[in-house]
Amino acid sequence: MGARRVVTVVTALGLVAAFGYWLGHRQPEPRPPETPPLGCAVEAGGVVHLDHEQMANAATITAVGVSLGMPDRAVVVALATAMQESKLYNLPHLGAYNDHDSVGLFQQRPSQGWGTEEEVSDPRYASRQFYLALQDVPGWEEMRVTDAAQRVQRSAFPEAYERWADDAQVLATALLGHEPGAVNCRVPDQPPVAGETAASALGRLLTLDWGDQASVALADPPGVTVSASGVAAGWRYAHWLVSHAAEHGVTRVHFGDLEWTAAASTWSPADAAIDHVHAEVAGEVAGDPVADNPA
Repeated sequence: MGARRVVTVVTALGLVAAFGYWLGHRQPEPRPPETPPLGCAVEAGGVVHLDHEQMANAATITAVGVSLGMPDRAVVVALATAMQESKLYNLPHLGAYNDHDSVGLFQQRPSQGWGTEEEVSDPRYASRQFYLALQDVPGWEEMRVTDAAQRVQRSAFPEAYERWADDAQVLATALLGHEPGAVNCRVPDQPPVAGETAASALGRLLTLDWGDQASVALADPPGVTVSASGVAAGWRYAHWLVSHAAEHGVTRVHFGDLEWTAAASTWSPADAAIDHVHAEVAGEVAGDPVADNPA
């Protein structure tokens, strides 16, 4: 009986050891590939991640600054200010949670002379008012970002803007066209608008944001073309278009020898180089918008 018991115990220990070895050396189950989240990544001397609404607002703030002839530094200050004040969301009046009567991207207060609530709720108007106020600050160009912003905003937290200075510099570098292919967005498969309706709306918004800076024409198949006076100008418009892609059904943007597509969600070499910016929007099938996702 003793020998039999010993054999049984040894056998059991051997099975346990073998099972442990199998657990330690078995191949892991392959994981399905993860789908990248919707949203945008900006890479220009650093990386900033934004959702579509934030990205579009950052692009609009930049465009308004360029249209006013403001220097690059002003765009950095404006972006850092909006990142602190609203996280780049165009905030409505938040009722009991509102800071007095502050509204919009820069949390400007109608009672303090910034304009009506409707006016400061318009990202273009709000951006313009911020830049004009910044222009009136003597020596703002030599100030720290937070000091220049504070002279305009008069916040209870004057140092708060500096925390966004580096991210604002990344965004400004890309959106001002100083780094090619720096804005990449992953957009929904089914855009909210398509076809000629989308192209017309996109063209109108380009003109609203950029003013006389942009020469815009509708294209066929549905899309827009924008003349570029140089490489930086071309990348300004190209990045603006990618920034607004989710809202306006943009499926392809081409400038120089690179193109961004909604299908790839990134920039890649194009078949040919062009000296203007060309964008295509999703097509329509039986009245429903469907993304063309061209190669």
